Amino acid sequence: MQRSLQDISDITVIGGGPTGLYAAFYAGMREMSVRIIDSLPELGGQLMALYPEKYIYDVGGFPKVLARDLGQELVTQALQFDPQVILNEEVSDFDRDGDLIVLRGNRGQFLTRTLLLAGGKGAFEPIKLKCPGYEELLGKGVHFAITDQGAFRGKRVLLVGGGDSAVDWALALKDVASELLLIHRRGAFRALERSVARLQVASEAGELSVRDHHEVREIGGSGRVESVVIFDNRSGEESSLQVDAVLTFLGFKPDLGPLKRWGLDLEGNRVVVDHLMRTNLPAVFAVGDMVDYEGKLDLIATGFSEAAVAVSQAVRLVDPKARVNPGHSTNMKIFKDS
Repeated sequence: MQRSLQDISDITVIGGGPTGLYAAFYAGMREMSVRIIDSLPELGGQLMALYPEKYIYDVGGFPKVLARDLGQELVTQALQFDPQVILNEEVSDFDRDGDLIVLRGNRGQFLTRTLLLAGGKGAFEPIKLKCPGYEELLGKGVHFAITDQGAFRGKRVLLVGGGDSAVDWALALKDVASELLLIHRRGAFRALERSVARLQVASEAGELSVRDHHEVREIGGSGRVESVVIFDNRSGEESSLQVDAVLTFLGFKPDLGPLKRWGLDLEGNRVVVDHLMRTNLPAVFAVGDMVDYEGKLDLIATGFSEAAVAVSQAVRLVDPKARVNPGHSTNMKIFKDS
């Protein structure tokens, strides 16, 4: 079957989150044809879908930046070289046709010379509270993500969790909610040390309340959250509270979905890569939170670096004469007239 070269991309990026967007940008900067495929209805990944109003503090160049703003800037950066963008599409099958990779999804097949996997930790499968009332009131005062913190203004809020998201949202909502209580089932929080220190200062100042070794027993309400029963998991002592919202930040179950059938080397729910971001499959690279290697750090900043490394290797596969290291962007002809 004769194919148009326009149907074949040099690099296809699966995943439209921060790492995937930066990979698409860098591939465009290296003058590659690029396709981005994502299962969500908009680009930006978790930045846009789960916590657009959360501040991010560990991206270079920004003392702090709203996730939504960072996502929008990454989208703008990625789209400047006009990649093909395909949303609401999940790639289910992987095959080969000679030197080409064949990807199949709901809308047909996509052909590419190289593939870059940047799907984060996979599907968004939130860890749920196992207590009466959670499922019944999900979306009716019970939430595992915040897209508009103004919705909690003047409300009595219970936050559940002990990681970065729980602590960060507690600090963000303490000046929004009328009352805010953060509970954690363990004795120590797993968030960044600086954030935990800020939480302690805010607690001592009476800006919010914190109870460790506490869990949710039951969430009550008629059509909306109205109350919650929490308990001390050391003594079993219960407390009944009147609340308007229960926010659970317990993390997400990683699920690589169809990728588990592609023959990739996996370590748990992560894709094993080498120092050049190469998987065990020829011309297939992986970057971001979905990969595993010695010294791996789950940071957006790390993902940017991994994306640049992977793209540079993919470029060399597409064009063996291309330089792996093109030098600084200011020296590239593509930007000479900008």
